[in-house]
Amino acid sequence: MSDLVQVRYFAGARAAAGVREESVGAGSVDELVGVLTERHGERLAVVLKAASFLVDGLACHDRQAALAVGATVDVLPPFAGG
Repeated sequence: MSDLVQVRYFAGARAAAGVREESVGAGSVDELVGVLTERHGERLAVVLKAASFLVDGLACHDRQAALAVGATVDVLPPFAGG
């Protein structure tokens, strides 16, 4: 399994996941999305398709780039009005 990263959910992503945060084994954001979909199901999968991701506070533009061990990934769904 890949190294663990910390995932933090915000707004609708938190509601869909049913948790505030969790540790997940994933080597990239694309891999992370797959793991989270398997773990939490279709409701979260829909949110993840439209979500933005911050890796250690920076916007992730390359979802296939390697995640560093211990990285924090914030899952930000689209927000109304902006």
